[in-house]
Amino acid sequence: MSSCSSGTGSGEQTKTDSVAAAAPAKDSVQKETPVQTAPADTVVETDPLKADTLQFAGTLPDTLLPKHRILAYYGNPHSKKMGALGEYPRKEMLRRLDAEAAKWQKADPSKPIQKALHLVAISAQGTPQKDGNYRLRMSDKTIRKVMSWGAQHGAIVFLDIQVGLADLKGELAYLEKYLKLPYVHLGIDPEFSMKTGARPGTKIGTYDAADINDAVQFLSRIVKENNLPPKVLVVHRFTQRMVTNYKNIKLDPRVAIVMDMDGWGPPSLKIDSYRDYIVKEPVQYTGFKLFYYNDLKKVDHRSNHKVPHLMEPAEVLSLEPKPLYIQYQ
Repeated sequence: MSSCSSGTGSGEQTKTDSVAAAAPAKDSVQKETPVQTAPADTVVETDPLKADTLQFAGTLPDTLLPKHRILAYYGNPHSKKMGALGEYPRKEMLRRLDAEAAKWQKADPSKPIQKALHLVAISAQGTPQKDGNYRLRMSDKTIRKVMSWGAQHGAIVFLDIQVGLADLKGELAYLEKYLKLPYVHLGIDPEFSMKTGARPGTKIGTYDAADINDAVQFLSRIVKENNLPPKVLVVHRFTQRMVTNYKNIKLDPRVAIVMDMDGWGPPSLKIDSYRDYIVKEPVQYTGFKLFYYNDLKKVDHRSNHKVPHLMEPAEVLSLEPKPLYIQYQ
């Protein structure tokens, strides 16, 4: 995989953040494979407010899950191919998010919809940075920009970590100052946790329960020290080996854990993966990811799965348990 990334030994990048992702799984629904791109739209519409003064529009609930359903747009503002968050200009993106939220609210009026922006804040890279860790930390400016979009629009924000060869604890520490805000939450992606030392994109990575427990304990401490509402932790998953020893994951009242079915394909294949990798190994709450483009791709003609289409809210809500976190890419 070619790279156009730039970075420094400390993990701080230049003005050109870039993003990457891994190859799809062979034994499951497949994941988006965005290419690395230099940012085409780095101009900030309005200067992002400082993290410690940014006010959230609207009222934050004391507890998000299970009282609400979270509806998120995923991506990175420096890549039009990584997901809906970066594909469209800010105003159009937020308009589209509002339209999706209205559809989901109509499909299940019993669960208030909480809109969200899910930013890939630390992105796996196809080539090593100067510290050799194959990951790029987004700049403070980029992270605050997306946080400002969310706060001003009444949308919570998730900061997603793709560690590459880095240590998860170090990447959590990098994001701590943002996670101290009540509307900022966390996502971690096992696909890019390359414990074998392989280059991201060549194999599917993995997290053990111990890694997830580290993230839970980290968030729990932040909640306690800053007197915050419970945090939400999203863990992406679309293969068996992406999460190991799930029975050892420890629940904490200060953290709501979402296991998110993160694969793409026709509905029947996505539903199979939800049942095989999320329902059969339950943790706490469940999530489901929808791909505007990849879910429409045709699969092998020998497959027994039906013609692909983008699943409607009613189709996803027919699953048991009903997912409480919905992500569009």
